[in-house]
Amino acid sequence: MGNWIDAIVFGVALVAFALGLASIIMAGVGPSESGQAAMKNKVEYGFFGVTGLVLCVLFLYAL
Repeated sequence: MGNWIDAIVFGVALVAFALGLASIIMAGVGPSESGQAAMKNKVEYGFFGVTGLVLCVLFLYAL
């Protein structure tokens, strides 16, 4: 039964990594807007990207 828990934790870590990496990429390549809206989107995408990568590291540590 322990193998199932490890597999689920690994799956969650993989999803967190993929979403974090995609958010960081979207922060750099996102839609071209101007002014404050563009900076707001970059900060939001960057925050969610870093959060996803930190969660990935946390789940990998839990393994």
